[in-house]
Amino acid sequence: MKIIFSILRQLCHIRIILYASTFLLMGCTSQIPRENLCLALTDNPSENTVKLVTIPLPVIASSPNEGITSGVLTAFLFHNKLEEVTTMLAPQVNYNDNFGVTASFYGAYYPTAERNIEFNLSQSEKVNHDYELRVRESSLLGNKLELNGFFFKLADGSSRFFGFNAKSPQQMETNYANDELGYNVSAGYKLGKHFQVTLGDRFRDVRIRRGAFSSLPDIKDKFSSATVPGIDGFTTHALRVSLTYSTLDNRDTPTFGGYTRISFEPTMKDTGGAGNYRHYEIEAKGYIPFSNARYISVFRLMYNQTLGNEAPFLEQSILGGESTLRGYGRNRFIDNSFMLCNLEERIRLFRWEVFGVTADWEVAPFIDLGAVMKSLNKANGSNFEFNPGIGFRAIVRPNIVGRVDLGVGSDGPAVFVGLGYPF
Repeated sequence: MKIIFSILRQLCHIRIILYASTFLLMGCTSQIPRENLCLALTDNPSENTVKLVTIPLPVIASSPNEGITSGVLTAFLFHNKLEEVTTMLAPQVNYNDNFGVTASFYGAYYPTAERNIEFNLSQSEKVNHDYELRVRESSLLGNKLELNGFFFKLADGSSRFFGFNAKSPQQMETNYANDELGYNVSAGYKLGKHFQVTLGDRFRDVRIRRGAFSSLPDIKDKFSSATVPGIDGFTTHALRVSLTYSTLDNRDTPTFGGYTRISFEPTMKDTGGAGNYRHYEIEAKGYIPFSNARYISVFRLMYNQTLGNEAPFLEQSILGGESTLRGYGRNRFIDNSFMLCNLEERIRLFRWEVFGVTADWEVAPFIDLGAVMKSLNKANGSNFEFNPGIGFRAIVRPNIVGRVDLGVGSDGPAVFVGLGYPF
């Protein structure tokens, strides 16, 4: 294994700029006989051949926590007769100074609009690994029952902790690795056309280990279990009930409609939790299209509150990262509550067919505004973080979004690369 990683490391040091200049010449579209596929990669068994689009891409990413990552991936996109992507497979090799070589394999299967399966297998030379499986099925009981499952085993050696409250200083930055195993499952039932009630169950076993950044103090060098609950690791088991109202036209790539969710999640020692505490959360999102959805104004308002004195630090209300405050690294601000507002203008620049795949290319200027606090009545305007930024997205409808978001916070700029819209 060490020999393999050594070879991969040398390959990743090849200049990425050369790959970036030639990848467009390497893409191709082909027809694969269906009987040659070991899996049914489309939902129509009558198709004799399956369209396969192969797209190699460079990977260049930078985030506040992880630093600079570079590498290559190849996306294999399988289509049905409607020219919809039903399966995506993406092997990837990256290099990062802090984690060494990382080999990953991502897959997504969308046989119908009501069913999808996603997995990610990722292993680094140092500290990091990520094994995930997501399953969704919403065709049961006449499309009224929706089942969701998320199962994971991961370790992130880039995690940071600065202390609690909105004014946690950058000078208190510490590093650790959260090694986690858990699941999040739910069953939702539709009430009428737009409402859904959901019952969920969440389990999380967390071990706090030494991180990958020797240049930073370890979390246990500056903090103790007396001041930071959960710093020695914890296990939590929580039940959840949610009520949602949605008029969105699409689950993954909406262009118009509204969405509201109210959730209550109690955690108790009697059911295997780390302590007795409760989460309350309300979220509202809106999508307003203009000029035949070439411009889409998007907003999100969110409030989260954690009540109880026994909540581990990673179970409290947290802001920072690719889906909340995009000008900061993940988990930058932690306290008992948070308020968040995201504003984004999604502008379709053009619709371009490349390698037989039609994609919408978007630019999205955004503003993220949020703060953590002890409670809502202690919200202070001076504690709110203002993060302007801009995003670039490629969308293959109805279910695939690739994105790069650049946000700016008081700690400096932050760049996030990933799949799916941030909200």
